Amino acid sequence: MDPLQASMKIAGSGLSAQSARLRVVAENMANAQSVAKTAGGAPYSRKTISFQSEVDRASGASLVQVGPIGVDRAPFRVEHDPGNPAADTDGYVKYPNVNLMTEVADMREANRSYEANVQVMKQTRELFSMTIDLLKGSQ
Repeated sequence: MDPLQASMKIAGSGLSAQSARLRVVAENMANAQSVAKTAGGAPYSRKTISFQSEVDRASGASLVQVGPIGVDRAPFRVEHDPGNPAADTDGYVKYPNVNLMTEVADMREANRSYEANVQVMKQTRELFSMTIDLLKGSQ
């Protein structure tokens, strides 16, 4: 396979992976203050995402693929709030194990990686155009 096409495939797989990562981060941020629906129940658990390497047989290029989406096993944050409907018998409410600072950092990193892959695609497209222009000029 042509190296330019392989670079497009690699960047495309990176775009898909970082897009999935951004969705997971957005879900975590949206549920950062969600409590259980029942008294004493467990709140939302932070989700984690992992990536795996996959070799494209046609090009021989190493692509990135979204691995399993897991659940963070960190303990829940507990606060005393006896008036809350989610409070247990002792008046404690469990809040999600989501740290907004961590999620913002993950979001920024995923966004930068996404933008880098977009730049690779733009550069590759420009190289395709330059190659076509050279071929036109040689006729």
